Amino acid sequence: MNSDLPASAGLAAVLALAFLGPFLARRIERNLELFLLACGATALTISGSWTRELVAKAFLAPVTATTIAGIQMGIFQIVLIAGLVIHFGHERIYGAIRRFVAVCSVDALVFLLVAGLGLLASIISSILASIILVEVMHALPFHRRSQVAVTVMGCFAIGLGAALTPFGEPLSTIVTELLSGPPYYADFWFLGRMLGVTIVPGVLLFAALAVLFNRAGAGDSSEAYFGSTRETLAGVFVRGARVFVFIMALIFLGAGLSPLLRSTITGMPPLGLNWANSISAVLDNATLASIEISPLMSAFQVKSALVGLLVFGGMLIPGNIPNIIAAGKFRIHSREWAAWGVPIGAAALALYAVVLFAPAGLAY
Repeated sequence: MNSDLPASAGLAAVLALAFLGPFLARRIERNLELFLLACGATALTISGSWTRELVAKAFLAPVTATTIAGIQMGIFQIVLIAGLVIHFGHERIYGAIRRFVAVCSVDALVFLLVAGLGLLASIISSILASIILVEVMHALPFHRRSQVAVTVMGCFAIGLGAALTPFGEPLSTIVTELLSGPPYYADFWFLGRMLGVTIVPGVLLFAALAVLFNRAGAGDSSEAYFGSTRETLAGVFVRGARVFVFIMALIFLGAGLSPLLRSTITGMPPLGLNWANSISAVLDNATLASIEISPLMSAFQVKSALVGLLVFGGMLIPGNIPNIIAAGKFRIHSREWAAWGVPIGAAALALYAVVLFAPAGLAY
C-alpha cells in the first residue's frame, strides 16, 4: 500500500464502519457476515492487497484452519457435523442434559459449564467448546436475558482459555510459531506457562459472573423461556454457510487493514498496545497477533498484547468465532451482545491493567 494519507484515511473509515455499521442499521446486523465481507473487499481494494493466494486462503481457511486434539479440521465441517448430530440425536442429547439438571443446581451447572469449557477449550478447541456451550444453553429453560448473559460470559471464558495451548485457537498457534526460536523457544505449553496465572482466574471470574447474571435474569418474569426446539435441517446448513462466510470476511478484513495496523500499532508501549487491541472486537485476533508479536518483545510486552487481544475479542460478535457461532444460534443482536460484552470486557481489562501494569511500574 502507498503510504499516502487518502489511502490511510480510507482504511480508517472502513475500520470505523466495521465497528459502527451493525449498530446503525438492522439490515446490516441481520446480514453481518456479508457486510464484513464487503468491508474486507473494500479494504483490500484500497490497500491494493488483492492476491490469488489470499483469495485461496480465504476459501480454504473455513475447511482447514483449526485443530482438535491434534487433528486438523475445518471450522465449517465441525459446525456442520455437530449441527447434524444434534439435529438427529436431539431427544437423547437434550434428555441427558435435563437429567443432569435434575440432580444438579442451576448455579452449579452454569458455573461448571462456563468454567469447564473455558479451561477445556485449549484442548478441544474454542470451536467445539462454543458448540457445546450453545447446545447445552439451548436445552435449558432460561429467560432471554439470562441466556444472552450466560452465553456472552461463556464466550469470554472460552476465548481466554483457548489461548493456553496451540490446539485452542489460531491465535495461540501463530504466537507459538512466532516465538518458537530464540530467546523464547516456545513449546506446546509455553503460553500456558506464560498466561496461565493470568487467564485461569479470568475464566473462573467469568463463570462466577455467569451465575450472578443468570440469577438476575431469571427473576424477570416478563420474559419468555426458551424452548429446546429442534433446529431445522435447512437451518443447520445455513448456520454452517454463515460461519464459512464470516471466516472469509475476517480474513479479507484483516489482510486489507494490515498496512494501516502495521503503521499504527508497531512500536507501541505495552499499555497502549493493550488498549489499541480494541480493534480485535471486529477483526480476527490471529491476524493482529501475527502483526504485533515478535521475538524482540519482552515477555511482559507479549503478555500485555495477548491479554488485550483476548478480552477485546469477546466484546462484540465479530471478535471471535465462538461469538459468531453463539450469536447465530440464539439470534443475538449486536446491541444485545454489546450491552453485556462492552462493559464487562472494559471492566476486565481495567482489572487486568491493575494486575499487570501496576506491579511493572511507570517505566512501561
